[in-house]
Amino acid sequence: MHRTHIRSLIGSCSEEGSSLLFSSKNDQHSWFKEIKQKSVYKPLLMEIEAEAQKLICEKDPELPFSLFKKYQETGSRLEYQDVYFARRRRLNTFTIMTLLEPENVEYYEALQNTLWSICDEYTWCLPAHLEHNPETNTSPERELSLQQQTIWEKRKYTIDLFAAETAFALSEILTLTEHLLDPLIVKRIKEEVYRRIFWPYHNDEFEWETATHNWASVCAGSIGSAAIYLMDDMDELAIILERVLRSMDYYLTGFNDDGACLEGYGYWQYGFGYYVYFADLVKKKTGGKINLFQAEKIHQIALFQQKSFLNKNIIVNFSDAVPKANVFLGLSHYLNSIYSDVEVPEEELRVKYTEDHCSRWAPAIRNLLWFNDEKKGKPWEEGSYYLSYAQWFISRYSSGGARYAFSAKGGHNDEPHNHNDIGHFMLYGNGELFLKDLGSGEYTSKSFGADRYSIFCNGSQGHSVPIINNQFQQEGELFLASQEELTTKEKYEQFKLNISQAYGLASLQKLLRTFTWGKHEKPRLTLKDSFAFFEAPCSIIERLITPILTIEEHADCIVLLGNQKQKLRILFDEKQLKLQLNKMQFHNHQGEKETFYVIDFIVKKLEKECTVKLVFQFE
Repeated sequence: MHRTHIRSLIGSCSEEGSSLLFSSKNDQHSWFKEIKQKSVYKPLLMEIEAEAQKLICEKDPELPFSLFKKYQETGSRLEYQDVYFARRRRLNTFTIMTLLEPENVEYYEALQNTLWSICDEYTWCLPAHLEHNPETNTSPERELSLQQQTIWEKRKYTIDLFAAETAFALSEILTLTEHLLDPLIVKRIKEEVYRRIFWPYHNDEFEWETATHNWASVCAGSIGSAAIYLMDDMDELAIILERVLRSMDYYLTGFNDDGACLEGYGYWQYGFGYYVYFADLVKKKTGGKINLFQAEKIHQIALFQQKSFLNKNIIVNFSDAVPKANVFLGLSHYLNSIYSDVEVPEEELRVKYTEDHCSRWAPAIRNLLWFNDEKKGKPWEEGSYYLSYAQWFISRYSSGGARYAFSAKGGHNDEPHNHNDIGHFMLYGNGELFLKDLGSGEYTSKSFGADRYSIFCNGSQGHSVPIINNQFQQEGELFLASQEELTTKEKYEQFKLNISQAYGLASLQKLLRTFTWGKHEKPRLTLKDSFAFFEAPCSIIERLITPILTIEEHADCIVLLGNQKQKLRILFDEKQLKLQLNKMQFHNHQGEKETFYVIDFIVKKLEKECTVKLVFQFE
């Protein structure tokens, strides 16, 4: 969409309606006053108030140089990020409490101090995003000069996810609280957003502008949202929005028509969330004339959330997703108001206020503003989904009051936030996850470098897939699966993939992986791998990943004993397969050590053609 057309669509917001979240300042004041009286909001507000009472007794955390250089020295992100995000938690908390209790001087002063300290930060980016960027480039040719203003000097600031998010947060918070803030705070916020975001964005181009993943939507969406709030010149705003809308188009090309977010559910919540936040604001700014919710692809992306759970908060966490996650209830209610077939989740699944370790303002405030007490949630519906482009199959089944679920994937090994996991699967039964995806490990400098797939949770060695001739799956778009068959009937479903190309083995002619999901009173999953080689292999290992730490060994089976007293019996041919169990640990996304078992079934007799069958029977 060209800027001249955008300019013609931009309405002039009056002072009364300038917040874009409320029709007027009186409406804003009344809304925050009224929710304090409504019992349905009480659990949400109690969480925020409890955090406020804790934080008000603490000093504003500092970001010294010693923390900033930690990533460069050790590759560890956590030390700096913990403090950075703690500042954002204070920002969110004191803003909301000031809006709820404008007469409380303590919260008001804490908010102003936090705003000032964020404006003082050397950079709004994270150190991990600053390699080879102006903020950390100390080479002699980067010395300042009065004689010439270089491109570097014009740009000066890097824009990453968190810098853009900070600009969005400060701009929206300013609009909500400007009538309360000291004029000098107001001045600083506007100047810093222009200096760190708008001017660099106007003067230069950034790689993420044409990305087909969350960076495009989060960075561009945040910049566009900040511009809608702060820019008075409609011609300049149109210039910004033209580029933002272009980036949103690139973001959407990362999805196929099935709506699957290949980065995983967490990145759907993140990337698509920021798409929605911006789309809502630009729709209001243009009086509905720019409506980014109209395309059927957006509808399908909105439906991805309800297809992403095995049960409750247990996620189909392929790629860089954590095993469990709660939902942004405000975002869910908003999407349901646009698309009636978007399921409203149970209220018990909502993200608690302190759950977002990044303390992002946009979802935090919208979990309040977009919460609709008239929308009553219910458990995820029973059913089966096949996301054809992603090659994800998900089936949820209830029997005897218990929920069972199975999921498997094909795809390729060059997906966003890719794991080498073609043919991987998960199995859930009656409150227990028996076969799991380890999900995203701790992010370090190694996570996105040349050694990414040596990290156990990223490579195929950390997934429930075969290891052939001591070789794992290879990374790259050429290493892929092809769907052979999909059958869905009332009592059973069958999903068959050819995963031979995942390994890059010249000797491997074909590897058909067939899942048969029997929907009995006690469900049964049968896994059959059919191998065909040009020459006899030297080794085949069938690997399974389980979080279950109590395993009974029998002659022809093993029994996994869950904490919920649910059992899963895994039957195998002891004449064909040798069992090997290894207890292991890895650092999960929060940097905590997590223990799990690797179950290996080693093929004893190696032939050019062979079939391995494992049966997973719930008891």
